[in-house]
Amino acid sequence: MRFPIIIFSLLLLVSFGYADGHGESCNLEIAAGDTLKFDKTELQISSSCEKVTVTFAHTGKLPATVMGHNWVLSKTADVKLIASDGLTAGASSGYIKAGDERVIAATDIIGGGQTTTVSFGAGQLSSAESYTFFCSFAGHSFMMAGPFKIVN
Repeated sequence: MRFPIIIFSLLLLVSFGYADGHGESCNLEIAAGDTLKFDKTELQISSSCEKVTVTFAHTGKLPATVMGHNWVLSKTADVKLIASDGLTAGASSGYIKAGDERVIAATDIIGGGQTTTVSFGAGQLSSAESYTFFCSFAGHSFMMAGPFKIVN
């Protein structure tokens, strides 16, 4: 009888991400609707994460052309310049300048009812640095932003 319990325990560990040394905090979910607000004010990952996956959902009804949102991660010091350069880049580029090396990760711009995912290596992040997630859609970054923290 012990064998099924051990198998069940291992399956639970794997399904929750603990067997490979990664906690659930390596997989993040965040959403925004038809307002200029994310549903979370802060995101955290464990310093043990090697890869981070962010699933972003637009819970509103408006199309991407009217009230589109994306999820972008950068160093906090770079947010304003990325957003400014994104305005120049325009909607066709997702309000992100092509090849912008200051952008650590970014999803596509999505509209109501859509979901998108982005994954990136956490090895490029440092707990000593300040990071911010934000929406780069024209004018949204001033209201739609929050700290992205690496915790032990």
